[in-house]
Parts: sequence; structure tokens; C-alpha cells
Amino acid sequence: MESTDGTVRTSASRIAIVTGVGSGIGGIGRGIALDLLRQGYAVLAADRDAAVQDVVRDLARQAGGGADCLGYAGDLSRPDEARAMAEAALSRWGRIDVLVNNAGSGVIRPFLEHDEASLVATLERNLWTALWCCHAVLPAMVRQNHGRIVNIGADSLRTGIPGHAGYNAAKGGVVGLMVGLAREFAAYDITVNTVSPCVVNTERHRQALRDDSELARAFLQVVPKGRGVEIEEICDFVTFLARRENAFATGQDFSLNGGSAMP
Repeated sequence: MESTDGTVRTSASRIAIVTGVGSGIGGIGRGIALDLLRQGYAVLAADRDAAVQDVVRDLARQAGGGADCLGYAGDLSRPDEARAMAEAALSRWGRIDVLVNNAGSGVIRPFLEHDEASLVATLERNLWTALWCCHAVLPAMVRQNHGRIVNIGADSLRTGIPGHAGYNAAKGGVVGLMVGLAREFAAYDITVNTVSPCVVNTERHRQALRDDSELARAFLQVVPKGRGVEIEEICDFVTFLARRENAFATGQDFSLNGGSAMP
């Protein structure tokens, strides 16, 4: 049902945008979107792949009756696409309470094997996408005097595992962006945090271990817990930071790393 201003009335208590809900690295974005839907959020699920509409139908089915989910397909490293995504959420619901910057993937290889194209792609997918999505949603959050932004970072910033220099440059930029935004927008009840997993225990990672991959074994060698983080563990932390009640933690990079890096 539409309200008088053209937005759609929803039973959801909060409105969230989750980027990178396609296949991605282990399906983290899809897991976060589903978790938020099950907690009663309305969710705009975004991905660069047009198949995001299939993901939305699947999310709605898994979340059960009444789930309010909208899909958006576009390259969010482009400012016009990020703005269009934010406008899609505002046109439908009239507000944006939460942005989860999950979109991103890295070209993982030794630094001197990178070329311009692979480094530019890594920066665009991770840093530029997060930056433009923040730029797109923050005006609405300022008007509301409320917002929660959660980035998905990388614990490789702390551990220096092989092949991650280019990827770390992008994710390190996301952490720098977080710190600046957290301070600049704190007065508007807008918090900005980052959740940084170590290796994620996906089926692809498990298969790499079965194949005796040297890179997969190197990942685990730095984790005292001896395993990767589960997607559900990432989702729990993200949805905690997204809550309205979580109003004081801001500008923090939270490691989900099984002890691979400690203060």
C-alpha cells in the first residue's frame, strides 16, 4: 500500500541496504540480507549482476511470509549507480536506516604479478564502491538524524597473509573512510563501523583445503582457532552493529579472526 507521499507502507521497523548479495565471497552479503529480513527489516539487496532479482525471490522465500525485499542491479563503484540505488530505497520506503557495504572482491596475487587493470578493479570493487554508497545514503541519514553504516573489511590488514597487498590497499582505504565518517557524522546519531573477517569457512575454502592448496593452508596457519570464520558469525556481528540501540560504538574496526591478530 502506498502512503500519501508515494512510498510503500511496510510492517518493517527498519530499512536496510545490503550490497554484494550475489555469489560473492562465500555468500556473506546474502547471509546478512537474510538475517536482517528474519529480524523484521525491509531490505534492498544490491549486486552488479542482474541475477540479483533471483536472489531477492530466494531471500523472500527463505525469510518467510511478509518479507519486504527489493532488488537493485548496478555497478556501485559508479556514483550515479550508487545514487540510483539509494533513490530506489527512498522511493519505496522513504528512509534508509542501515547500509551494509559488503560488495567487493579482490584479485589475490603477488604484488608484482598485478597490472594496472587488476589493481584498478580491486580498488573499484572495494574502496570506491563503499565510498560512493556512503556518499549516496548519508544525506538521507542526516535528514533522519539516524543511521548505521557497517563495512565488511579484511583481517589481512593485520596479518599480511600472502598475495593481499593490493586488496589490503583497498580495504585499508575503507577503514580510513570509516574513521573520517564516524567523526564527521557522530552528532547525527550515525555510527560507522567495520567488521573484518579472516578466512571465511566457505565450501570453496573447504575444497581448497581438501585439494591441499598452499594458499588455503597459509590462511589457516595464522589463525589460532584453526578454522575460518562461519558466515553466521559474521552476520551476527553485523546485525548487532546495525541495531538502533547500538548507538555508542563508532569508528571501530572489529576483527573476527580467531585470534590471528591481537592487541
